[in-house]
Amino acid sequence: MSTSIPMPASDADGVTGPDPSTLGYEQARDELVEIVRHLEGGEAPLEATMALWERGEALAARCRRILDDAQARLDRAQTPTAPSAATGSDPTGD
Repeated sequence: MSTSIPMPASDADGVTGPDPSTLGYEQARDELVEIVRHLEGGEAPLEATMALWERGEALAARCRRILDDAQARLDRAQTPTAPSAATGSDPTGD
């Protein structure tokens, strides 16, 4: 059973909604999935299709940025750090 996510309110020029940069990953992904469904339906007029496409591109870029940031955090967490000269740590224990 799938739940339908409502599309953002539309205006005369196309799709509007919250700024993608303010959305979390799940919100952006869910809206993007819904946009893809609408585009695959092929029933929207050209201007609405273009507005949906542009919104989808912005949402995809937001998801990509969030995933890239998460990957960078994982990489940093897995990278061993050398003792800092500022702490005066001696790696030999002397």
